[in-house]
Amino acid sequence: MENQQRNWYVVRCFSGHEKKVKEYLQREIELQGFEDRIKEILIPSETVIEIRSGKKRTREKNFFPGYILLEAVFDDSVNNLISNAPSVIGFLKNDKSSVRPTPLKQEEVDRILGRTAKSQDDTASLVEIPFKKGDLVKVIDGPFKDFDGTVEEVYPDKLKLRVLVSIFGRRTPVEVDVNQVDPEA
Repeated sequence: MENQQRNWYVVRCFSGHEKKVKEYLQREIELQGFEDRIKEILIPSETVIEIRSGKKRTREKNFFPGYILLEAVFDDSVNNLISNAPSVIGFLKNDKSSVRPTPLKQEEVDRILGRTAKSQDDTASLVEIPFKKGDLVKVIDGPFKDFDGTVEEVYPDKLKLRVLVSIFGRRTPVEVDVNQVDPEA
């Protein structure tokens, strides 16, 4: 197997089944002794921070839903393993009459792998807070709903703001979530 070159191929599968397919293939590769033919199975994804119902959640987001990347030496046994896996549609090919799938170009692979490595390095920078000190905001949710205020401080790690609002004629600092305010028009 050393004389054959491994290439990266794209495997189509049912959207949302990428992890199941990867786990199945890893088990089968080990059981059938295909470690020399299939080196790596990759689901290109990034960690995304979402704010829902005022709570911060992290989740994995696939770059290419319904696709898995596979570094392998393509032959009939690899083709049979992949094609017969549950939830797999097959290898991505340039034209339907082609028997062999077209490998990805090295620059495409580098771009995809670089993107996944970058996303794992800077998960905190994925959430951008559109407010800065001195911005005028309107509180749209919570106990201070409909109050106008000025951003005094931004806490990006907590996704919170300290806003000065006028309560009984006095400027009072209150801490609110980023999703509880809108920019003042």
